[in-house]
Amino acid sequence: MDTQFLNTFITTVDHGSMAAAARILNITPAAVAQQIRTLEREIGATLIARVGRTVSVTEEGSRILERSRDLLRSVADLRSVANETGVSGELRLGACPTALAGMLPDVLARMVETFPGINVFIKPGYSVDLYRAVEAGDLDAAVVLQAPFPLPKTCQWQLLREEPLIVLAPRSMEGRDPHELLSSEPLIRYDRNQWGGRQADDYLREHGIVPRERFELNALNAIAVMVDRGLGVSLVPDWAKPWPEGLNLVRIALPHPAVPRRIGIVWSRSSVRVRLVSVLLQEGRRVTAVAG
Repeated sequence: MDTQFLNTFITTVDHGSMAAAARILNITPAAVAQQIRTLEREIGATLIARVGRTVSVTEEGSRILERSRDLLRSVADLRSVANETGVSGELRLGACPTALAGMLPDVLARMVETFPGINVFIKPGYSVDLYRAVEAGDLDAAVVLQAPFPLPKTCQWQLLREEPLIVLAPRSMEGRDPHELLSSEPLIRYDRNQWGGRQADDYLREHGIVPRERFELNALNAIAVMVDRGLGVSLVPDWAKPWPEGLNLVRIALPHPAVPRRIGIVWSRSSVRVRLVSVLLQEGRRVTAVAG
């Protein structure tokens, strides 16, 4: 059995259509269909139900779906074990949005330059989901916000960067008191459902600031653009560049201490790719040291 066909089956189920799977796998939809038909013949059961342009997994397909994922992980583990004399193999890595666009490209550039035998699968996502994926063994490590709960003993976390809360305002408001801005100007709120947004909300509550809320979203670059357009001010972490270009903003420090947003790496102690995780930690520390 060709494990690539299993990967095609999983990708098709995860993305709901053969066309979507074809784009991700960089093959034609006809090749996707052919691989799945071959797999179905080998297994002796129909795995995918085709409904127009979409697909759904059959009962038989659902029975083998998780075992197929486990099998592919085991194959990747075999490669890592076979190459354990050198730093090579595939690292399964998650990244939250600001890390993915900020520090992670610099970390990856250093990794592949120093260790060209490494390849990295990257899963974007929110921190809470990536923690679960690391704990479940679906990912080896993830660049995430520090969790507001204790980690299981199977996982470890290392700080890379602290981002203090700042008031983000149009350049025309430079020099004004940050608390006065938060009280009087419309607030573009960093989503309170996210860990970083909760820290901003805690600061407002602690200092008795009742803002005039206008928008609430979990997209820091979009918040910066909205502030630039005069839609309000915001209380956000001072996140890593790149920021959108052409913005005329001012970042105003807070007058009182606030808990910073902390970004770091969480990893599974039981991963067979712990050597690759060590390289990630090493290059992550170097990049953040240079940036600091």
